[in-house]
Amino acid sequence: MKNNGFTWEKRLKSFVYAFRGIQRLIQHEPNARIHCFAAICAIALGIILRVSPTEWITITILIGLVLAAEAFNSSIEALADKVSPEYDEAIKHTKDLAAGAVLILAIAAAITGIIIFVPKLLEFMSFHF
Repeated sequence: MKNNGFTWEKRLKSFVYAFRGIQRLIQHEPNARIHCFAAICAIALGIILRVSPTEWITITILIGLVLAAEAFNSSIEALADKVSPEYDEAIKHTKDLAAGAVLILAIAAAITGIIIFVPKLLEFMSFHF
């Protein structure tokens, strides 16, 4: 029976590489740090306003999607810059599309945040003031 190269050591190393990628994303990509700040704000607000489990699921999924999209975008940009260091219209188009994908997700996350948090903030403020 063929093993196909599977070993637990290789699986463990793949996690090490993945965490290294997350670390690199946060350390070297300014937009990722902005998304992380927004995520921390959303988490803090969720704790303060006691969002429901369903709202937590939504917030968690959107945080993950935005950060993953930023990682894909950064990967595409880095690879494109390596493949074509000089200006190329097709590379520009590709990079713009990838950045646009991140923006679409970030806007969707912001709208979702407004839908979840604004009513709770209004209730919180009317109760506490």
